[in-house]
Amino acid sequence: MPALLDDVRFAFQPLFNLNTGGVVAVEALARPHDGSVQDLLQAAFQAGLLTNADVGLACRAVRAAADFDLLLPLHINLLAITVADKPEVMSPLYGALRDARRSPDSIVIEVGEPYSRANRARLARGLKTLRNNGFRIALDCVGEGDVPLGLLTSAAPDFIKLDREIVRTLPDDAARCALVRSLVHLGEYTGGQVVAEGVETEAQLTFLRKLGVGHAQGNMLAPPQRRPAVNARIAPEAVTETGEIRRNAGPRVTDFLHPATTLPEHATSEEVREVLASQPTVTGVVLVDDEGRPKWSVDRNRFLLAVTGPYGHALHAKREAARLADKPHIIGTESSALDLLDVVAHANRERTNDDLIVVDHNERCMGVVRVADVVRGVAELKVEQAAALSPLTRLPGSDALSKEVERRIEIGEIFAVSWLDVDSFKQVNDTVGFAAGDDLIREIGHDLAELANAFPGVQVGHVGGDDFLILAGLDETVPLSARLLDKPYTAEGRHITLSLATLICAAGSVGSYREVSRLLAPVKEHAKSLAGSSWVMGRPGSERRDVLRGVAQRAVS
Repeated sequence: MPALLDDVRFAFQPLFNLNTGGVVAVEALARPHDGSVQDLLQAAFQAGLLTNADVGLACRAVRAAADFDLLLPLHINLLAITVADKPEVMSPLYGALRDARRSPDSIVIEVGEPYSRANRARLARGLKTLRNNGFRIALDCVGEGDVPLGLLTSAAPDFIKLDREIVRTLPDDAARCALVRSLVHLGEYTGGQVVAEGVETEAQLTFLRKLGVGHAQGNMLAPPQRRPAVNARIAPEAVTETGEIRRNAGPRVTDFLHPATTLPEHATSEEVREVLASQPTVTGVVLVDDEGRPKWSVDRNRFLLAVTGPYGHALHAKREAARLADKPHIIGTESSALDLLDVVAHANRERTNDDLIVVDHNERCMGVVRVADVVRGVAELKVEQAAALSPLTRLPGSDALSKEVERRIEIGEIFAVSWLDVDSFKQVNDTVGFAAGDDLIREIGHDLAELANAFPGVQVGHVGGDDFLILAGLDETVPLSARLLDKPYTAEGRHITLSLATLICAAGSVGSYREVSRLLAPVKEHAKSLAGSSWVMGRPGSERRDVLRGVAQRAVS
């Protein structure tokens, strides 16, 4: 088996955070002298040494990275059938990590196809063992490979890697765009980051950002190289709203994550100084215990000021760096950017620019977040949101509502869309003036905003003129609508009535926001034909409409 691996060399390709533009990890890619990695593994399979060769390649990847003092997380590849094998086959990998002075929490294991040949129960146990030992997990070849859909949820991978064949067809293949968007939404619920492989064009990169993909790698961004391109950068992009978690709380801190530069908690000041001197872009060092939990935070500027001053080196060099460190500012992976800004707001003034350390549920260091990145991202997001608001009601417009409808359709959620309209609004403007009409629209918009705050999961929008949209779950639709229609509205003493048309959308009953809009039109027309404030409910695929409020005009005496 060693003879099979003698001529294998490694190239390293960076992974970029699309929100910050920086490199967040590096993947080790095996490059045999003759043929491909697949050819090498096929030869190993025929010799009955597939698992040994696969683990051997991973060990060589770790040792190759050690030649460059790589401080970034390292992605290495293992087959699903190797992970599903008996635990002792991984022993050489732990030995390679010890030799390279790397801890498992700095390694991301990319599990690759074929998955169909791996026993599902043993694969689940193998993934659990790796995670318990500190490794992070990525599922590779998602979209074109044979990754079981159930594994995307049961394994809760830290990274979901889109196959390059999926990326290659973007943005022209609408079905694959929907697949990517769905994986992004899944990641928001499971805590996984979507990584796009094989990005080759600006159009692909722009569309991946639009879909909410947070990480990418590809030859256009940075090709594989013998020496890792750890300082490469791409233009950063503002964080976009893509899902329910972001809609409610803003972008997550993990959208701005940088790899942490870590040293043992008892490292000396000289060891910290050497790291900072060799890594000019590093803003600080995290001192961690044996479990990878942050104990101290060393800020670059304050530390260098102390050790480079008069007698600084003599006083501090051989002593523990913790003497010049601070207690770390810590935040969890599920926290939002707004949560982070709240932590910063309550920090001592001299530490408001310190990196915040992101930790997982075991309190292990996952990376750091720079305050400047978050401020920029939130500011740009707020500008985008403000530009999309109605100037009269300050409610979002149709674009925000359309994205939310599309999201609920994609995940198969049952929901209701209601179209609210002011009856005879033109007559209001013509009789009591457009200023009174504006006041009426503002009042309705204010009431809708308060109702949205009172009912979780409700989103409202002002889509133009006197038209409003309300998006809600089934349990919220009836009480919300009743409270809205029970209120009497007037404009300069003139009694005003409202028409409400609701479409109940079961999973699979509608295919798009445009279809919802088309199906709502006749329901609204029915509601407008009734006297008084009215409410009519319909369902896709059915001609039946339930009149919940309002009286037919001919019945009025």
